[in-house]
Amino acid sequence: MDSTRKVQIFIFLSLALLIDAQRAGPGQGRGFIGVRDPLNKDSVKVDSVTAGTLKSGLTTVFLPIVYIIVVAVGLPLNVMAIWVFLFRTKKKHPAAIYMANLALSDLLFVIWIPLKIAYHFNGNNWIFGEALCKVLVAFFYANMYCSVLFITCLSVQRYWAIAHPLSHQRKNNQIAAGVSVTIWVFIWLTTIPLYLYDHTTKISGLNITTCHDVNVIEDMNDAFPDIKYPFFYFTFMGGFVFLIPCVVIIVAYVRLLQTLGNSMMDESASKNRRKAIFLIITVLVTFLVCFIPSNIMLIIHYALLKNGVINNGYGFYITTLCLASLNSCLDPLIYYYVSEDFRDNVKNTLLCRSSRTVERMRVSFSSMKYSKKSKAYTSGSSQTQTSNC
Repeated sequence: MDSTRKVQIFIFLSLALLIDAQRAGPGQGRGFIGVRDPLNKDSVKVDSVTAGTLKSGLTTVFLPIVYIIVVAVGLPLNVMAIWVFLFRTKKKHPAAIYMANLALSDLLFVIWIPLKIAYHFNGNNWIFGEALCKVLVAFFYANMYCSVLFITCLSVQRYWAIAHPLSHQRKNNQIAAGVSVTIWVFIWLTTIPLYLYDHTTKISGLNITTCHDVNVIEDMNDAFPDIKYPFFYFTFMGGFVFLIPCVVIIVAYVRLLQTLGNSMMDESASKNRRKAIFLIITVLVTFLVCFIPSNIMLIIHYALLKNGVINNGYGFYITTLCLASLNSCLDPLIYYYVSEDFRDNVKNTLLCRSSRTVERMRVSFSSMKYSKKSKAYTSGSSQTQTSNC
């Protein structure tokens, strides 16, 4: 089944979910909504289906296992990526700048995931306080949208590097550095609204405190005042910071393939085509798994809550948010496919070769000549045979 077909099926299921939820009406189905407990104003009551989901294996076993995989894979890969970009990459270029920032974004997110793992393994009981819950939520969404923006920049840069190979390298580096700083400032500013409202909710009957899982609604007939901050925030981020970059990426890849198709099919063009296809496939998989489902469900979820409609896609919603964290594991594949220099530096790092040793090997190999008669590489003076082919 091709990617277009998968996207069509996902959109169809999402629309079906939305229509079904609207038919259900307030007070029916399952959802994230909690109503103030009349016997205890500090707690909220949830329906039986929501309570069952909060205690189910989906949230207490499956989700933490996925997050453990993200930490086990994403932490070492992104640490190595940052090490390579900072200390092993001698020639800086725009792609390396964008990839280093992308790796930093993933690392800043991964280091907070152990709190999320402990939360789910503890029966969705948050014991670390409201402040840390806000930090975790902010870093989660900051990583998602940081990744989208830096992947967009990287995609545009790959097109520009192939379409304009003679452009000024130093100027391009300055532009890449300026764009990266702008993205970090923008993400920092756009995460401020996430600190303006509480994310923890004490659930009566279950004796747990949830983090970013249950929305407290004071009046079911007028739910909008209680969820206006997340509604405006995720509508803006989904439309402006997700949808627009998606369009830019599509245009960049179409133009990239057109440029490669118009170029002469020499060895260099064939190599660039393979790298472009690998990049497109990796980015496509990342968006299909991590970004498209989570952003669609975010918009659907808060659109339903705004009208007081209880969302009966609770399990699917939190699963898509969990899968969004997998981008921290998929992003290093982009570095590996895009940059040959990165691949070489990773191999040298794993083999514990110092930069000086790698440089000596490069100089030594470049000074050797290949002899067809002996089928071996010999030194320029032809006095000694240095290595066999």
